[in-house]
Order: sequence, then C-alpha cells, then structure tokens
Amino acid sequence: MRGDAGATLLEQWAVRLVAPIPRAVDAITGSVEHAGEGMRRREELEAETVRLHARIETLERELIRLRNVEEERDQLAAALEYTPQVPGRLRPAQVVYIDHSSTLRTLILFCGGSPARVDQPVLTPDGLVGRVILVAGSYAKVQLLTDRAAAVSAVIVRTRRQALVRGGTESLELDFVPVQAAVQVGDRVITAGTDGVYPRGIAIGTVSKVLAGGELFRAITVTPAVDFAHLDRVYLLENEPVPKELMEASPRARP
Repeated sequence: MRGDAGATLLEQWAVRLVAPIPRAVDAITGSVEHAGEGMRRREELEAETVRLHARIETLERELIRLRNVEEERDQLAAALEYTPQVPGRLRPAQVVYIDHSSTLRTLILFCGGSPARVDQPVLTPDGLVGRVILVAGSYAKVQLLTDRAAAVSAVIVRTRRQALVRGGTESLELDFVPVQAAVQVGDRVITAGTDGVYPRGIAIGTVSKVLAGGELFRAITVTPAVDFAHLDRVYLLENEPVPKELMEASPRARP
C-alpha cells in the first residue's frame, strides 16, 4: 500500500522511526562533549582552589610573623622609653615557662647566645621581676618577686625610709618600718641597692595598705609595679654585680 507521497506505509513508518536517531546522536554527542568540558573545568577549578588555599596559608603565616615582629617592636620601643636610673643595659629574654602552681613562684627564660648569670636582675619597663637563680646553657631560672622566699632591700621614695620587701601570693609585704615612721597609701617603693643584688632605683610597687601591726613595726602591703600574670618578654639587666668576696670578707683584728 502506498501513501500520498508515493511511498509505502512501511517506508513512511521506517522513516519516522529512523529520522529522530541522528538528532538523538547529535544531542548525546553534544552532552558528552559538554560533560567533558565540565570535567575539565572542574579539574581546573579544583587545581585553582588548591593553589589559593596554599596561598592563603602562606599569607596567614606571613601575617603571624609580621604581628610578632610588630609586637616585639612595640616591646623594644617601650623598653627604650624606660630609662632606669641604674648602671648597665637591658638585654631582652623570652619567657618560656611560668610556675604559678606553688608558693615557689619562678619562670624560665630563653636568653639566646649569651647566657645569663646567677643573681642577675630581671625586670620589665614597669619594674622589678626578680633575679636569676639557676643557669643551664641558654636558659635561666628566675625567682619572681612574688615568691614567698624572695626579699629585696627597698626604700620609700617620699620619705627615703629603708625597709625590706618580702614576696607574697597576691601582694608584697614591706617589713621593718617602725610605727613612728611616716608612710601612707600611694607611696612609691623602689630598690635601695644595698643588698648586693639589685641596683638602686628599680620600681618595686606602691603602698596599698598600712596597718598598725605590732608594737615596733607597721604591717604594710605593697602592690607590685609589674603585672606578673602577663609576663611575655622580660629584660636582663647587664650590670656589674658587687663581688661576693667583698661582701663575705671579714675584717681582721689588728695586733
């Protein structure tokens, strides 16, 4: 049977069935090519993401380094503005460990290539921190001023009254100030320079409480000039200590 176009119905049906196949093949080919292009694009994006993440990590490390440099610059600038009235120069040291767990308040410093020495004073731009009690290579152990066993000869700036500062947990104690001595809250206390360890003129703290005490001496509390909870970088005072042989020498009896 032939249709209107002269072709048989079977031929017409065959054409209708076969004709969409080339279009389907073209569509599939286009989809495959598009998928391949998408895969290549995805791989390029993944590679670019990895490169950007590596760049971000590099920039973050550089930012941390620059922040450390800026912080160190600020600390050194503060130290240069602090001009202690004591002989010697300041050498920076890094705090690597702080013992807050017991009454023996100590910290450990990394001093770099030049080692510290025993009894070397340690301070910040705010005031006295303590003294070196042990040296091991580039490291040094420091007894803090807040150690219960620490003691420093001191003087009240306003009255020039000499006394002894002892360590305490939250504050310092100013001992051997007679009841008749003039002392009041707000008085500044500095090192007296008479103990053979600390030079004269380093800030210790400020009188925060004055009580009657006993019959001979007042009970005086001193707030430290240094915030011991925020010690990060300190300074070793490079000064010439008093020779121990001079302090220990006994006068000979004359014939």
